Amino acid sequence: MTTPFGLQHSGRVQWALSILAVVAYATLPLGGSGSYETHLVPTLLLGLLYVVLSIAGFHGVLGRRRAFAVAYVAVQLPLGFLVFALSGATVGGILLLVVLVSQSRLLLPLPAAVAVAVLVPLVHAPMEWRAGLREGLGTFAACAFALVVTELLVREQRARAELARAHERLRGYAAQAEQLATTQERNRVARDIHDGLGHHLTVVQMLLQAARAVIGTADPARLDAMLAKAQDQSKAALAEVRRSVSALREPRPLVDALRSLADATGEAGVPTGLEVRGAAREVRAEVGESLFRAAQEGLTNVRKHAGATAATVVLDYGRDDLVRLEVRDDGRGGHEGGGGFGLVGLRERVAGLGGRVSLDSAAGHGSTLTVEVPG
Repeated sequence: MTTPFGLQHSGRVQWALSILAVVAYATLPLGGSGSYETHLVPTLLLGLLYVVLSIAGFHGVLGRRRAFAVAYVAVQLPLGFLVFALSGATVGGILLLVVLVSQSRLLLPLPAAVAVAVLVPLVHAPMEWRAGLREGLGTFAACAFALVVTELLVREQRARAELARAHERLRGYAAQAEQLATTQERNRVARDIHDGLGHHLTVVQMLLQAARAVIGTADPARLDAMLAKAQDQSKAALAEVRRSVSALREPRPLVDALRSLADATGEAGVPTGLEVRGAAREVRAEVGESLFRAAQEGLTNVRKHAGATAATVVLDYGRDDLVRLEVRDDGRGGHEGGGGFGLVGLRERVAGLGGRVSLDSAAGHGSTLTVEVPG
């Protein structure tokens, strides 16, 4: 059940306060100072009313508007004073008021509960001042103890509620992180399909087009060579699919992979060279994969859009903190890689590694694709 503070009070707390109220009521007939015998019946009747309100009334105002809590305390406080006076200042009368102090903290803000705890010792005001002071200090100590214990309970329950909310937020964050990871993995697979499988299928398409152009000529050897190359590229495409599925746990050295890529591009009709600057060093797997995909994308665009007669792949290890890759061609320039998904996916891939991608493509001066990635 929720209080105005949003705390969840357990049934054990209510039961404990209810049991304490019943025990206090049971001690009322034991008597105290003065002629309590003449007031025994009124004491028991009013005490019973107090206990009923302490149990049922307290349960009824929990979770309701603040006005109900204030009304409950405003009724119970003078009623408790009256029961205490009629009982002859018994310990049971004090315990009933101590229960009210704890309930006040569960229902009201701390300053209001402190005010109730300060008012309760005034029940001894009619006594002789020395005895009243002595008894009042004892009652105040009991009320203060009850208030401190209840405040600790309130804070502990508030901490539990906040912990539960934090747990729910963490669960939400975990779900968002899982969704983000899924999206990133989908994007990665899409990039791999485009950069790998798309590259090889583009070469196959160009070879088949060239083969169709010479199919009616008297040069069967050239036709057979083209078809053989197309077959090799289709095998490479299948290998690329397997590469994406298996995530290539043991990738080839980057220089070797780029050299094979340059050779394949040269066989497809655009002579391509590989230039390595600086001492080759081992890079992270994701860095090597991204640089290889960048070279694939660049050379694919050279064949499809540049109209080039030659291309060069430059791998530069010159800086300790960066690895630089360039794909240059001597084509017509002035293009952006066909405006397809490839360059966009490449930028996403490299940005995820903290690198950058640039394309210098001036009309009539060829193109240069540059990728820099922290090594």
